[in-house]
Amino acid sequence: MFKRKNKPTLSTKVSNFFWPKAGLKRSTLYIWHRIARISGSPHYIAMGIAAGAMVSWTPFIGFHFLLAAIVAFFIRGSIIASAFGTFFGNPFTFPFIWIATYNLGGFILGMEHKSSIDISLPHGTFALLLTDPSRFGEVIWEVIGPYLIPMLIGSIPLGLICFFSLYFLMRTLIASYQQRRRNRLARARDNNTIRQS
Repeated sequence: MFKRKNKPTLSTKVSNFFWPKAGLKRSTLYIWHRIARISGSPHYIAMGIAAGAMVSWTPFIGFHFLLAAIVAFFIRGSIIASAFGTFFGNPFTFPFIWIATYNLGGFILGMEHKSSIDISLPHGTFALLLTDPSRFGEVIWEVIGPYLIPMLIGSIPLGLICFFSLYFLMRTLIASYQQRRRNRLARARDNNTIRQS
């Protein structure tokens, strides 16, 4: 009864991920309302969002949700909000994040500056999964390892800067949103009371 008449194709789903049909503004507004209505104090929600954004600076793509949940748990922030915070790392921001973390980590380690990162695996690398798994791991490390360590080191200061900046910003915005919502609900209750009397 409530199913779509025409199911979206894979290409439509992919294009909607990068550029939502409803528009970026409307999608962003929807996500903002979902975040601000999470149950809890502004501090609790902001800690979760900041944890998710901080983890997005790490090179562990594919584990950001899990890492954000762990960090949020230990700092007593919202685990649900931490999942939203990981949206900070997305196809638009990742290129900047990778270059920034690599170059900062490389600077700390005394390595040369790079303007781009190229992670190209040799031909037949994935075939090694079936024929020689240990060699597959070695090849992956040979390609990714030189980038991983500098990116990890660079992600620590940048992630912390992001954490504190986003925490204070989100705490202020969420507190303001919650207060406006409480005022709106109180006015609606008062209007209902007046009508009933």
